[in-house]
Amino acid sequence: MSGVEESFDITMCCASCGIGQVDDIKLKKCTACYLVRYCSVKCQKEHRPQHKRECKKRAAELRDKLLFKQPESSDLGDCPICFLPLAVDNDTSTIMACCSKKICNGCAYANREHELEGKLEERCPFCRYPVPDTEDEALKNHMKRVEANDPVAMCQMGWKFFIDGDYKSSFLYWTKAARLGNAESHYQLSRLYREGEGVEKDKKKELHHLEEAAICGHPNSRHNLGCIEGSRGEYARATKHLIIAAKLGFDPSLELLKENYVNGHVSKEDLAGALRAHQAAVDATKSVQREVGQAARSMACR
Repeated sequence: MSGVEESFDITMCCASCGIGQVDDIKLKKCTACYLVRYCSVKCQKEHRPQHKRECKKRAAELRDKLLFKQPESSDLGDCPICFLPLAVDNDTSTIMACCSKKICNGCAYANREHELEGKLEERCPFCRYPVPDTEDEALKNHMKRVEANDPVAMCQMGWKFFIDGDYKSSFLYWTKAARLGNAESHYQLSRLYREGEGVEKDKKKELHHLEEAAICGHPNSRHNLGCIEGSRGEYARATKHLIIAAKLGFDPSLELLKENYVNGHVSKEDLAGALRAHQAAVDATKSVQREVGQAARSMACR
């Protein structure tokens, strides 16, 4: 022994009864704040009145730390072929029903040009599965991905039912996809709860799904959170949300930051930083191949 008394770590004892962790008793942390431990559910319930206020405060701090962390990229990620970030504009990429991969228009165009030049069969640019000739074949391919628990395919199926006016079915598909971490499905669920389509209106659940989508890098959800905070007069929080969305390349958030700057709610430094980061995010999605592909698609849509 060194003669120095070992320090006693109170966090390794049950916050209610004080028992320390031993071989046959494993202490479990409070899953809301992670500040204290309990030896049983009984002790946790008994200690709740004393711990409730501190727990809620710490849980809110942890939630904000997670919520306001800048994502490395948007929820769309990179094109799986050229590996450049996908633009947040949905018109610049296409989801393939056979593999649920989102391909930028540049890679899709280059693949099609190669097939036409070599008189090859039209196939998916990523998985090389033959492109279906009919809508029924495309739907069968899509259902295979749904049955494989593909969250992107589930999200798309939710959209199909939503367009048909079957909100309850769209809610079920979006809920399944959201549980698998699909940001777009969280966003669509927030819309259902806001409008009361297929479910009862619920502001709390709307905010929950917006936050979950925003944490996953969904810029539109982040923008909506900024608008909600701004309507409450919480301009500091609103600015944080809008800056994060702008840094992902989301134009509406940048425009709202400019407007809030004019109204005195955003600092010059914050706006300048957002402008630089927004431009960098947009530039990262550009390539000559994408510009050619996008131009060809625009011409085809006329």
